[in-house]
Amino acid sequence: MAFIVGDNCIKCKYTDCVAVCPVDAFFEGPNFLVIDPVICIDCSLCEPECPANAIFQEDAVPEEQIEFIELNAELAQKWPVITELKPAPADADDWNGVPNKLKLLER
Repeated sequence: MAFIVGDNCIKCKYTDCVAVCPVDAFFEGPNFLVIDPVICIDCSLCEPECPANAIFQEDAVPEEQIEFIELNAELAQKWPVITELKPAPADADDWNGVPNKLKLLER
C-alpha cells in the first residue's frame, strides 16, 4: 500500500513532506506534488508533515479523490524527483482548503 497526494496540494505545493521521505518517492510538477506508488514504502512519515492535509494512505483516499491514485502513478513517471524542502508558492495559504482544484492542475 502506498500514500498518495490529493486535491488540496494543487497550488499549495508545500514540500514539508518531501523533507521526511526516506526513499525519495515525491515528484514535482508546476503546481502539485505526487508520490510514486512503486517507490513509496508506506512508512507514513509524510502524512503528518503536510500542512494542507493532502496526503492519504491509498486505501483511505476520500471517495471524491479516488482518481488521484492513478494520477499520482501517472505523473510520477513524467515529473522530476524532489528531495529537498523548497519554499511554498507565495499564495499557497490562500489556496489551502479551496475545494475541487483538479481543473487547476498544471501538467
